[in-house]
Amino acid sequence: MKDLAGIRTDARLHEIVQPLDVLIVGAGISGVAAARYLRKHRPDDNIAVLEEKETFGGTWVTHRYPGIRSDSDLHTFGYSFKPWIGPPIATAAEILAYMAEVIEENGLADNLHFGWRISSAAWDSARNLWTVTATHTSGQEQRVETRFLWMCQGYYRHSEGFTPEWPGMEDFEGEIMHPQTWPEDFDGTGKRLVVIGSGATAATLVPNVADQVEHVTMLQRSPTYYRSEKNEIPIAKRLRELQVDEEWIHEIVRREMLLMSHDFTEKCFSDPEAVKADLIGTAKKYLGEDFDVGTHFTPDYLPWRQRIARIPDGDLYKALAGGRASIETGHIERFEKNGIRLTNGKLLECEAVATATGFNLAPLGDVAFSVDGQAVDIHDTLGYRSMMFTGMPNLVWVMGYWRSSWTLRAELVAQFVIRLLDHMQDHQKTRVEPQLRSTEQDMEIFDWPDEADFNPGYLLRCKDALPKRGAGKDWRLNQDYWTEKDEFEAIDFDDEIFAYK
Repeated sequence: MKDLAGIRTDARLHEIVQPLDVLIVGAGISGVAAARYLRKHRPDDNIAVLEEKETFGGTWVTHRYPGIRSDSDLHTFGYSFKPWIGPPIATAAEILAYMAEVIEENGLADNLHFGWRISSAAWDSARNLWTVTATHTSGQEQRVETRFLWMCQGYYRHSEGFTPEWPGMEDFEGEIMHPQTWPEDFDGTGKRLVVIGSGATAATLVPNVADQVEHVTMLQRSPTYYRSEKNEIPIAKRLRELQVDEEWIHEIVRREMLLMSHDFTEKCFSDPEAVKADLIGTAKKYLGEDFDVGTHFTPDYLPWRQRIARIPDGDLYKALAGGRASIETGHIERFEKNGIRLTNGKLLECEAVATATGFNLAPLGDVAFSVDGQAVDIHDTLGYRSMMFTGMPNLVWVMGYWRSSWTLRAELVAQFVIRLLDHMQDHQKTRVEPQLRSTEQDMEIFDWPDEADFNPGYLLRCKDALPKRGAGKDWRLNQDYWTEKDEFEAIDFDDEIFAYK
């Protein structure tokens, strides 16, 4: 795979012809997909992609901690239009190389502009334009006008992760770091490291840093479910032995992975106790009957109410079983100069701490939005399928799946946008925003997270930064790709839910 991670085109931003037809914010997995769909299906559109980082890749550039890898299989996390050739769980470097090929093969490099942070976006109804203010890392400021704004920057703040404030942190004499801003010069030789957390980041970091430190302890407040599978797909291996074309292999394996994921999720809700027993049973097989699986690997919630992390080839379990790592389940009372004191009195002595404690949500990228001079608070809006918002014209945001690969929904949204823009062009419309149907005026409105369905701490903690959801199916985030792929295709753009001008 050719590596284009060094390409830079930021110096040419002043040369773009304004107003743009579409401005894409973010050059991660969603932004690259958006640009590709526009280039292929609306080649005459004048588009640009603004990215705050110095290169493409988003999450896979932000996170540089040891072992950073996908938490979804690449046959579905990869694009439908670009075969993935490699193990299902891939490293950040492999994903970036794959994205570089997509950029090169689709001629997207000229549309990418790096090092530009967007601070504000103002809609003018008189002109039906967004004016976006962007500042380059050099200090240069530029305003960009666009008819349509496609927010592909993700849902969390890339500049900083979430670290709680514990008593005594200022007394700790070691190093405290967040995996999202992992120091490149970290030297773990002879150091005892405590990784606080139990999600995908902690499960990835612990086995991959174990050989770089004296010892690593995973400290969790409560257990998490893990899926441990061999990091290969037998059907893909067999099809290659039969010399089947890679595009066919990609489509067959992609459908296989989608069906397996769908079936697993369905079982999590139809027979959660069986899934729970299976996941915990796998932990016991790796760790042995003497390991306290009941304390450390038995969550108090049912599977898929929070994210299930993947540990390919059981690497976390192997690190624990082999003694290179250990696990503690308990609550932090305070930091002390030489470690972390738990509420049960135990002191975890250490020289370094990694806080794998989650994200700070920033659903629209910390951009100050306004419409006709009035500031918009995203929490005051209602989300149409969590991608368009009431009172915000000509704007789409990409929010992916948690129970399936993010990219699946990013592509559904991309296909939706292409059809929407085609419809507006065909009917000579210049403005669109979602609205409640006449039959939905009394619909019950809720905060965005549905705690009965999916309730990770970072969503509940930041619910005031998210749009509202409604009781109707069009006004919430659906986590079922198998349902949405048909529903998106059937969207009627003449529906009353779309208000045009």
